[in-house]
Amino acid sequence: MADERGQPEIGPIVSSAHLADGALPVLSELEFGLILAGNAFDRWMVRCMTAAGEPGCAAIDVLVLHSVAHRQRPKRLGDLCSVLGVEDTHLVIYALKKLEKRGLVKSARAGKEKLITATVKGFEACLKYRAVREALLVESMKGLGLDAGAISAVAATLRALSGHYDQAARAAASL
Repeated sequence: MADERGQPEIGPIVSSAHLADGALPVLSELEFGLILAGNAFDRWMVRCMTAAGEPGCAAIDVLVLHSVAHRQRPKRLGDLCSVLGVEDTHLVIYALKKLEKRGLVKSARAGKEKLITATVKGFEACLKYRAVREALLVESMKGLGLDAGAISAVAATLRALSGHYDQAARAAASL
């Protein structure tokens, strides 16, 4: 096929042409974008945390630390897993152990429940991360002139899509 200038059409950018041959080819294009964005975001979190003075953290560690520090309230393991959309609690447990060993979080018992909170060091690491993020990412993003409402709409769409993928995953597990 050729475009209006006679140039050959390349088609959508996908990672798996065999998936793009289905009933909704644009979904493969979206999925490839999610793959690239997810991997870039993971790299960003790890390198930003390193720049903030905490080298050696994995992306899940950074996510867990920020979630624990959120609103400076104690969190339960189940709540952390739920908010982060992590099905395998062992991943979060391992991240919490690593963060506790670094002195970034601490746990305490409240009856039968174990509650996790950010330490002063952990909250300071989050604030340093925020400073690096503001300097390196937010400033460059602001330069793009993106509409805040449009960014919020994309975020809402991604959250809605996550529900569809979760439902499809549950259905696939029952096959």
